[in-house]
Amino acid sequence: MGGSGSKSKGFWPFSGSGSGEEPSKDGNEQSLTRARSFPGATPFVLTRRSSMFFDEDGDLAHEFYEETIVTKNGRKKAKLKRIQKNLTPQGIIKLDHPCIHVDFPVILWES
Repeated sequence: MGGSGSKSKGFWPFSGSGSGEEPSKDGNEQSLTRARSFPGATPFVLTRRSSMFFDEDGDLAHEFYEETIVTKNGRKKAKLKRIQKNLTPQGIIKLDHPCIHVDFPVILWES
């Protein structure tokens, strides 16, 4: 009914010891994989890659558009053209509040 927990001494991937110890060699492939994936990691995410960009003027936004005038059949019509050149990514930003990592191996439940 539900869980598939191990009764042997398990390996906690977010121990934070950072000593580089190998997990016990008891044949548990999953704990060995986690050990290599999360050495000394924490369950909290403190930074993330921003999805915003800077343009030449230093303005910050997700997308930039330029208004262009298109003449069709003698009529002038304004169109927006998306700018994709000369944009610099904002980079890594610090989160105001830490979030829990998506690969955190524990189910959180509140009743």
